[in-house]
Amino acid sequence: MLKVEDIHTYYGLSHILFGVSLHVPKGQIVCLLGRNGAGKSTTMRSIMGLTPPRQGTIIFKGRNILGKKPYQLARQGMGYVPDNRRVFADLTVGDNLEISERKTGGEATWNKESVYGFFPALKHIDGRKAGFLSGGEQQMLTIARALMTNPDFLLLDEPTEGLAPMIIEVLEEQIGKLRDKGLTVLLAEQNQRVALRLSNEGYVIDNGMIRYHGSIDDLRGNEEVRKKYLLV
Repeated sequence: MLKVEDIHTYYGLSHILFGVSLHVPKGQIVCLLGRNGAGKSTTMRSIMGLTPPRQGTIIFKGRNILGKKPYQLARQGMGYVPDNRRVFADLTVGDNLEISERKTGGEATWNKESVYGFFPALKHIDGRKAGFLSGGEQQMLTIARALMTNPDFLLLDEPTEGLAPMIIEVLEEQIGKLRDKGLTVLLAEQNQRVALRLSNEGYVIDNGMIRYHGSIDDLRGNEEVRKKYLLV
């Protein structure tokens, strides 16, 4: 569904990504692992058009999307969950969801009712302003808001960062269910345990370069790679 080939991304004069390439097959969860600052979020922002690469190719559903605006990619079925959540703090949970809803023309898979069925905790706080939510509630809302756009493909950037173990367990289970519903996911994570349990295959990024790519079983068994690029 997604093929990234040899992208180079800059912040101003700073060269951040150096020839990053990766492939996310339809219906799978692929993880992008790396330490803090390794280039995971920049890769996600590059794909979503928030920080467009200066060179390379990004193919989504068979089309080159390099240079497309984020709203154009959302219309093509790409959803994005940023690492800093960015809820609309002054709006209620329900309002956050309603302003994100995208009509697809057919029968939408995701609407407010189905999202509340997926994250029941949000239904009970429908009228609460998002700025007063806990970190876990905000993360659920951010994922739910992305689902309201009815994506085929979801970019999940550090969804478990800073959350309590019990909330991480809930999110892990729900992310797995998204794949079961046919959603394709690129998951950027520092939490190896969660990523390795959820994913079909994985990439390891360090200093803006892909250092390893393989199946999850291969990555689990490659202690040298995990020690060199993932352990703090």
